[in-house]
Amino acid sequence: MNIFLNTYDTPHNCTPFDKIRFEDYEPAMREGMKRELEEIQKILDNPEEAMFQNTILPRTDELLSRVTTVFFNLLSANTDSRLDELAQRISPILTQHTNEILLNPQLFERVKHVRETARNLDSEEQMLLNKTFEAFERNGANLAPADKIRFTKLVMQLSRLTLKFSQNSLNETKAYQLHIKDKKNLAGLHDSAIEAAALAARERGKKGWLFTLDAPSYNAFITYAENRQLREEIFRAKNTLGTKEGKYCNLAVAKRIVNLRREIAQLLGYKNYAQYVLSRRMAGSEQAVTDLLQQLLSAYLPKAREEVREVEQLAKRQMGKDFVLQPWDFAFYSHKLKLEKYDFDAEEFRPYLQLERVTQGVFGLATRLYGISFKRNTEIPTYHPDVEAYEVFDRDGSYLAVLYADFFPRTGKQSGAWMTNFQEQYVDARGADHRPHVSITMNLTKPTAEKPSLLTLDEVETFLHEFGHALHGMFSQVRFESLSGTNVYWDFVELPSQFMENFLLEPEFLNSFARHYETGQPVPDDLIARARMSRNFMCGYSCVRQLSFAFLDMAYYTRQKQLRQDVRKFEQAVGRKTRLLPLVKEACMTTQFGHIMSGGYASGYYSYKWAEVLDADAFACFQEDGTFSPRVAARFRECILSRGGTQEPMELYVKFRGQKPTIDALLRRNGIDTKQNKKYKTQKHG
Repeated sequence: MNIFLNTYDTPHNCTPFDKIRFEDYEPAMREGMKRELEEIQKILDNPEEAMFQNTILPRTDELLSRVTTVFFNLLSANTDSRLDELAQRISPILTQHTNEILLNPQLFERVKHVRETARNLDSEEQMLLNKTFEAFERNGANLAPADKIRFTKLVMQLSRLTLKFSQNSLNETKAYQLHIKDKKNLAGLHDSAIEAAALAARERGKKGWLFTLDAPSYNAFITYAENRQLREEIFRAKNTLGTKEGKYCNLAVAKRIVNLRREIAQLLGYKNYAQYVLSRRMAGSEQAVTDLLQQLLSAYLPKAREEVREVEQLAKRQMGKDFVLQPWDFAFYSHKLKLEKYDFDAEEFRPYLQLERVTQGVFGLATRLYGISFKRNTEIPTYHPDVEAYEVFDRDGSYLAVLYADFFPRTGKQSGAWMTNFQEQYVDARGADHRPHVSITMNLTKPTAEKPSLLTLDEVETFLHEFGHALHGMFSQVRFESLSGTNVYWDFVELPSQFMENFLLEPEFLNSFARHYETGQPVPDDLIARARMSRNFMCGYSCVRQLSFAFLDMAYYTRQKQLRQDVRKFEQAVGRKTRLLPLVKEACMTTQFGHIMSGGYASGYYSYKWAEVLDADAFACFQEDGTFSPRVAARFRECILSRGGTQEPMELYVKFRGQKPTIDALLRRNGIDTKQNKKYKTQKHG
């Protein structure tokens, strides 16, 4: 029995992960494609005039969406060689299926007719109609027959290559191990990192300690390890991913992805891929993005350079005047500078940040702001023992959503952190509200035999970030699935997530859950105070580093001619204006930059900074009425979190805030003195 082809007998109709067999995926996908084409044929055979109700409204992909959602989510969170192989084989077939629909001239004519003649649609229906029309138009429906064939070939090539890029990155990341056998090479590392490394070694049947490129392991080593040679080794391993000759090399793959996107955009009538993307973003144009990035660079670069000089001076004081600060030294010596300036080591927080308590704290914050509650339900199947499932209830006790939380790194799981859905919220034709099944996936510090999972402040910030995305999904209250939750413009989607990060160092928030895992004592007030004093430490460096990624993204996708240059050299040329540390010629961000190569952020990495302006401005609104203001939270939920993509993002934001944002709140938060920078001028954002 193929579980996808039958009704689920699970709480809230959740995915029955425990009953899915590998053999179920491909037959279910092929059956889903078959059913979708049959449903579309019914639309085409309808003799009545094309109208919203008989052309736009019918949902044709229910089965296909259900199985592909599970498959591709697990491909990121819990893959294996069989899933990888199937993905390589089935992805082009799925792409061809999508093209067959979006390039169907008869179907497009019906959609066009509806768009030209539809009257009396409400705003949500009009948004769905516009989005449907644009899906056809932006995927080649207006092309001549010969160009449609070319478009199909290009899109199928892109589908194969983006998947290959992602799999190469995962495989090479998981293949690397820094195996330490001599304890003296652990000098400087905290017990938590040493214990985690010992656990990693035992899990792989080795003696000693293993450090990997997963964030908890890599970040601890590059920040605290005194052995400079080993810091350099792990840095080079991390920063040369995808550059080495062999089956996991992404140099040619990345270049081809960039060129394919340019070809596709120009075939559709755009001058470059960025113009194609930004026509459906809040920013709207290359110029708007460039203006924001340059504005931020002007404001933050002087501070970043001063920060690097301070770190370099400290390193020279400790190591001698001839010492040359290298990229693998920066985290190590900037940490020492932080200790010197603020007497603050983020590791001091770790004993107070036990994962179970952090989870209660993050959930409790949502309860305080929005009145919602969480109850773990072990009857809900999960795809891995690490995953926890929660029922979420609204203020009035009604069922709101299911939330999956996948906390720890493992083989077969992509690095980083993300939020996704196994079911979107929507209202069906009978008026039944289908509530969302949301998942947050992270790579946090694992428990060991000696200690529970104890997190860093950065990891708590990551938790808050992904939980913000989850709230965006869980609060959704719209009619149509494709407009639900996080189905919004990419430069708007990060607002709810980055907004939640603002609570990280609020004393009331920390005091609600932070307790020493052994003594039960609350986190000391002076530790919170020192953390708050240091909150803008290296903010200039961090901003410029992020801007370097955004500039690289735009450089690739504003090209109008084929990229022939080696991507390493291209990247190095682009990075000159943001480079703060010596160049490592072998290093390459491009070959592991999944956001813009295999993810959805091509021509969109700037959106993190765009949304940061929004989140600072939004949090300032809360502060004006009280940081935990339920009144402002209710407005934020109503205007932003519940509306999905049913209105233009700036319209939603202005409804919440009463005005368009400026970057002023962000600059104030980071302590940037704009009066000393004559190039800086405050401007309305968006």
